[in-house]
Amino acid sequence: MVARQLEARGIRDVRVLDAMRRVARDAFVTPGDEGRAYADQALPIGEGQTISQPFMVAIMTEAIGLTGPERVLEIGTGSGYQTAILAELAREVISIERLPALAERARERLAAQGYTNVHVVVGDGSLGYPALAPYDAILVAAGAPRVPASLKAQLADGGRLAIPVGPHGHQDLTLIRREGDEFLETARESCVFVPLVGAEGWTGPQQY
Repeated sequence: MVARQLEARGIRDVRVLDAMRRVARDAFVTPGDEGRAYADQALPIGEGQTISQPFMVAIMTEAIGLTGPERVLEIGTGSGYQTAILAELAREVISIERLPALAERARERLAAQGYTNVHVVVGDGSLGYPALAPYDAILVAAGAPRVPASLKAQLADGGRLAIPVGPHGHQDLTLIRREGDEFLETARESCVFVPLVGAEGWTGPQQY
């Protein structure tokens, strides 16, 4: 997976590549899907959600440039796979999941894999988690109609935010870096994510 799907397609961050070698993706898929765990595709995990394509996990992780001491906020725990990758690369990961059943399964998987620097909470990810802000990096694993102001406000100075922005079915990965009171925005790859549902995301299926 790492050689054919990631290195061959331009992922260069050695720490990201090593993390994706270490994390067993088959431990985070739905039982019965283990045979497809390392395929170049997203997979359903129940509740209308998916585990992201490995390449997209790598792109987003590389984009936020983790070096080790960071506190990271993840929006959309899902299966816990992206969470595990972040936990390999950062000091602490706070992950928010709006669906309690997914949050509980992710906690169990992460604990089974031995991660102790991850905290999974249930809540509205579009509002972030202000109790532990600011964050050195924020990664949003869901597509938003716009960048939530709450997430920008919770970035530390110099912090990076990676978020898919656009309508349902087509988003652009957007990277934001905070420099004091300024937010520098760069459009990256096209992507497709499940919608970010919440007060500062999509508020109902009629919208997306």
